[in-house]
Amino acid sequence: MSDITRDDLRAAVAAGLMSGAQAASLLSLAEERDGVRARRSGLDEPFELFKGFNEIFIVVGLSILFAGWMGVTGLSIFGATRGYILGMLFSLVSLGVVTLLARYFTINRRMVAPSIALAVMFGLSALQFGLSFAAMINLPFQGSWTLAVAVSGLFLCLYYFFFRVPFTVALIAVSVGATTFGVVTIGGTLPATATDFFLLSADGPFAILTIVLGVIGLAIAMAFDMSDPHRVTRRAASGFWLHVIAAPAIVNTVALSLFLEADAGAKVVLLVFVFVMALFAVVIDRRSFLVSGVGYVVALSISVVEGNTAFFVILLLGAGLVLLGAQWERLRGAIMRALPDFPGKTRLPPWAAKEAQT
Repeated sequence: MSDITRDDLRAAVAAGLMSGAQAASLLSLAEERDGVRARRSGLDEPFELFKGFNEIFIVVGLSILFAGWMGVTGLSIFGATRGYILGMLFSLVSLGVVTLLARYFTINRRMVAPSIALAVMFGLSALQFGLSFAAMINLPFQGSWTLAVAVSGLFLCLYYFFFRVPFTVALIAVSVGATTFGVVTIGGTLPATATDFFLLSADGPFAILTIVLGVIGLAIAMAFDMSDPHRVTRRAASGFWLHVIAAPAIVNTVALSLFLEADAGAKVVLLVFVFVMALFAVVIDRRSFLVSGVGYVVALSISVVEGNTAFFVILLLGAGLVLLGAQWERLRGAIMRALPDFPGKTRLPPWAAKEAQT
């Protein structure tokens, strides 16, 4: 009999044969017996881009194949160079071929890196279809790109529905954000610089939209996480990619606005905000919020503290991050035990080995 893999456990949980906690405990037992980890409590934040170099080899092949197809058909990120009818036709063929490849590499082979690459190629093919369609109805430049990104997002939603590739969620989130900003720019409101997307004091609604979209993304990511607290299914991986998008949108918008303020009180508020985000990251067991805020603490140290003292502060910060990474589970356990009960606390990832096994 072949060994039971992580994918088998995910399938068993999806089929209702065992709970997420049972799957996590079984995986922990298997890894301890194989000597993979001397101490495994199931509390780590899973992240996987590829399972082996063969997946990288396949991604290279798929990328060359896709680039060759775009060259032969005249497709590009700027639309079709052979007319919009052929552009839509070639895009539909590209979408169909990518779907067939995904059935093999994603559903049959369950490969991670090729699944991510195919999701990106599917999104680009849908974007090309949208651009060709926009050219057919003679939309202006901004309208063409807004429509194309919206079409790409809709196609990606269908792709996620059928294949459940977690990385697709990040692509959908980016397309939603780009479509929203595109609709605003159609009305004539344009950002003066790239910082306008995160600076609350800038003209236009871009920073407000960024933080609102970030909060919405965070809410959906938390729904994914709380539906799979032991993180053994693709729902948790989908939540991870949404956190990667939502965390910078929220943290950058608030932190950059505070960082550029000349008032010393704003700097203090910035430190408090970063600390709160770090605490929130520990509570939900997602490091993305902590990583997003670290850069501002480093920049603040350089701008406020003069000379070698700034580098000493950065040295201490780096040492603290290394210690936090090494003792994340223990620190999180202490914080979660100290916090009073609040709605949803029991649906967060377990914070003690004994709780992971119950």
